[in-house]
Amino acid sequence: MDGFAQEVARRLVGNIEQVIFGKREAVELAVIGLLAQGHLLIEDVPGVGKTMLAKAMARSIGGTFRRIQFTPDMLPSDITGVSIFNPGTRTFEFRPGPIMANIVLADEINRATPKTQAALLEAMEERQVSVDGVTYPLPQPFLVLATQNPIEYEGTFPLPEAELDRFMLRIRLGYPARKDELAILEAQQFRHPIETLDQVVRLEELRRAQEEIRGVHVSAEIRGYLLEIVERTREHPDVYLGASPRGTLALFRTAQARAVLWGRDYVIPDDIKALVQPCLAHRLILHPTARMREVTPEQVLEEIMNRVPVPGAALA
Repeated sequence: MDGFAQEVARRLVGNIEQVIFGKREAVELAVIGLLAQGHLLIEDVPGVGKTMLAKAMARSIGGTFRRIQFTPDMLPSDITGVSIFNPGTRTFEFRPGPIMANIVLADEINRATPKTQAALLEAMEERQVSVDGVTYPLPQPFLVLATQNPIEYEGTFPLPEAELDRFMLRIRLGYPARKDELAILEAQQFRHPIETLDQVVRLEELRRAQEEIRGVHVSAEIRGYLLEIVERTREHPDVYLGASPRGTLALFRTAQARAVLWGRDYVIPDDIKALVQPCLAHRLILHPTARMREVTPEQVLEEIMNRVPVPGAALA
């Protein structure tokens, strides 16, 4: 590899950090998701920068950005678009919905009904929408950042397990540290940094980087290490439903992207370790008895990683 994908990744991270202060790990995860062609679920309280993260990513690649504010009365056609009859031409014309964008922020996705959630998640999986029997491809690249508030559950429709599984990564931003919050105050005293954020990567460059990442070497030892972790989530006594094959592939793809971000053309165990929690925690369903003991998926995964032997150093 010629380092092109790494340069693209670092440009994106550096540019987004001009808007999102003190959250390097979360920014890197978002860029990894973009490069690995997956979708992101952001679970966090209001006001910590979820919308700004999506806007900054869109501006950084020069792509289109749409925000969908989910409400209980929203219909699937409000997302996908609708066919409207034109009396002049006596034909139906397709009016695209907000899903037709490169970066889509699905804000408070758990406030929409299951039928509307399903319309979004179908578009995420198939990367196309069907309206009145006609299929329309979504723009490429295409990334959905869905958010949900982990505190307020009144009037919400929690995402089913099968739909949570569609998200490649789950990210939490969290409150900024004191020094970072001071930097936010200073940066936004006169105007928001997002207003002057420049494009640093062209769409064709991003697509090339996405293709290049798939060529990152993953040795047999690393593949075995990855599979051992996933298999143990399916056998753990506290887990009712373990990680799916889609979760296995998500961990594989994101590890390739992380390796490139860190300047390597091969995956090492540290890549897997860093991505197990954001890739797999939201996919695990625990037994009721485990939940009564206040066991969390994160604790289960930590226990599994402590028990799975790490491959030796000769990986490349």
